[in-house]
Amino acid sequence: MNPTAVVPSSRADQLFARLQAARSRSQELFDIVRPPALYDRPISERHRIIFYLGHLEAFDWNLLREPLGLPSSHSEFDKLFAFGIDPVDGGLPTDQPKDWPSAGGVRDYNRRIREQLDSALRAAALDDPGLARLDQGRLLEVAVEHRLMHAETLCYMLHQLPVDRKSGRQAPSPPAAACRPHRVEIPAGTATLGIARSQDGPFGWDNEFEEHRLEVAGFAIDAYNVTNGDYLRFVREGGYEHRSFWSDSGWEWIASSERRHPAFWIPNGNSWRYRGMFAEIPLPMDAPVYVSHDEASAYARWIKKELPSEAEWHRAACGTHSGAERAYPWGAEAPSSRHGNFDFERWDPVPVGSYPAGASDFGVAGLVGNGWEWTRTPFAPFPGFEPFSFYPGYSANFFDGKHFVMKGGSPRTDACMLRRSFRNWFQPHYPYVYATFRCVER
Repeated sequence: MNPTAVVPSSRADQLFARLQAARSRSQELFDIVRPPALYDRPISERHRIIFYLGHLEAFDWNLLREPLGLPSSHSEFDKLFAFGIDPVDGGLPTDQPKDWPSAGGVRDYNRRIREQLDSALRAAALDDPGLARLDQGRLLEVAVEHRLMHAETLCYMLHQLPVDRKSGRQAPSPPAAACRPHRVEIPAGTATLGIARSQDGPFGWDNEFEEHRLEVAGFAIDAYNVTNGDYLRFVREGGYEHRSFWSDSGWEWIASSERRHPAFWIPNGNSWRYRGMFAEIPLPMDAPVYVSHDEASAYARWIKKELPSEAEWHRAACGTHSGAERAYPWGAEAPSSRHGNFDFERWDPVPVGSYPAGASDFGVAGLVGNGWEWTRTPFAPFPGFEPFSFYPGYSANFFDGKHFVMKGGSPRTDACMLRRSFRNWFQPHYPYVYATFRCVER
């Protein structure tokens, strides 16, 4: 045996290291919020920022405490920070800053329960390297990905927070690529959705199971996402004024909210500016537009096309001319910075076509990163769906026909969630998500 060889760490060690890295990601976000802004509510449907400071640790604690045999030491905070708000519930929260604990008290709670969890996790790994008590480590996978999801969704809130309420800087965009909008013909073929359930298979959330195949008819799809410049034509030509482009609920939404433009756009006289994370900038015409599902669907009707289905998105992203399917649009290689704008590389989208190395075998660009992509598929269970026993409402609470599947990833999506089986979803009226779209026709 080579005495200098490094002995691979155990799976428990790997998971614990991933948890530490995820904690660093979430802390990065709270560090940019100026202290007085912790009690702000940048999005009216959501909790104040202080809730999320406690929620991430409370979620881990509530998930792992009983399997690790730890007694509750602050049941009030355990309950207070347990669950967020789904904006589809209706009615806006009315709490005031004074109704919440002090930031110091929340941080003390976080520190205590994190220390208890870490000590118990280390002890559990020594006694039980297979982490049987934690469902063979699956509970730690849940804790890691839940935190990383919030590291993205919290950004949606912080993006709407006024610039003077946070500290940080905008990353420069790469040079704009010279992109000619065009369609790509996708031949009929098979799309494999989901992942196969097995004892020692890869981690997936309950809605990612079971693997199944669908036959997809041929169609044509936009090579690039719809850009701000494209969408500006829709706005200028009265897209928000014509009832025929909107669903009943979508028309009611824009009428009640008096919405006339995307949430990331800021009117500036006769022109527009873009709400970046750390600065307002001239509207980047060649970057993908971020809009709600209602807005994306209305644009598609305007140009007499439609959004892709989940299966069509898979076919365009992972299918090949040979009939085989890929793990990622570009192949089997693990995601890297040359493939797209994801994994916390940047705070904002970049011009479409900036990552030619990330294109699919059919030549469709930007399918992973730079913005989740809306589909027309309602979020629903796959055949063989089984809810997590330890988190039964994670997906099932949203199988209501009122949420739609998103695929791909955004600039703030961790690389672990770029797997092709991962499904994101939101309700159609929520305009603050890093979600863009492209259209299909037959």
